[in-house]
Amino acid sequence: MTEAAPTAYLRWMAEGHEYFLACLKELDDERLEGPSALPGWTGRHLLSHVGHNARALSRLAHWAATGEPTPMYASPEARVEEIAAGAAWPVATLRDFVVAEQDRLGTALAGIAQTGWDAPVVTAQGRTVPARTIPWLRCREVWIHACDLPDGGDFTAFPGDFLDALIADALDRRRSVQSLPLTVRVTDRDARPADTAGECVEGRAADLARWLTRGAAAPDLRTTSGAPLPQLPAWL
Repeated sequence: MTEAAPTAYLRWMAEGHEYFLACLKELDDERLEGPSALPGWTGRHLLSHVGHNARALSRLAHWAATGEPTPMYASPEARVEEIAAGAAWPVATLRDFVVAEQDRLGTALAGIAQTGWDAPVVTAQGRTVPARTIPWLRCREVWIHACDLPDGGDFTAFPGDFLDALIADALDRRRSVQSLPLTVRVTDRDARPADTAGECVEGRAADLARWLTRGAAAPDLRTTSGAPLPQLPAWL
């Protein structure tokens, strides 16, 4: 049975883009010349990445809509080169670029027919996923990178249902790809661990999402065993 469009993902994507822009609006151009929260990247690198990511996901939307294979990037090297080239643009150009490419992505996603949401596409990591995953990939980018902007946003501003989905997604990757036996308990919800495999880390949803995706510990995060928090490798 063909499923409907991923309305929650599309909603979170739109809200995340608006949140990113709201955080960006608070920064003057000079601040974006300086370092972001990502090692080795300035604010301009971050804006270049966010804009080029939307452009790359538009290629996947085109793939789903037409059946014509259009990878996100020609190669990993091409992705790096795109970001570096864009980081040399004027900040005003980069601000406009982020908005224009998000609009382009929205148009591309709107072109996916009902049956197209089930079409297989391949991510930059080489995973084959249904096209309905495309807006989810964008959700992660805009919400999390809003917090990577210089003096940027915070995970506590994320919608509760999106936080829950982000925690589940990050936890699944930590377990399946990185083979880390983790379990979490969200203390500001009624959620409980899905199982008792491995160490259980408990804390607020925003703190758990930040830790699982960025490796950043918060004072209130703790393990139920009393052991130190596990050190996490890069998420993606």
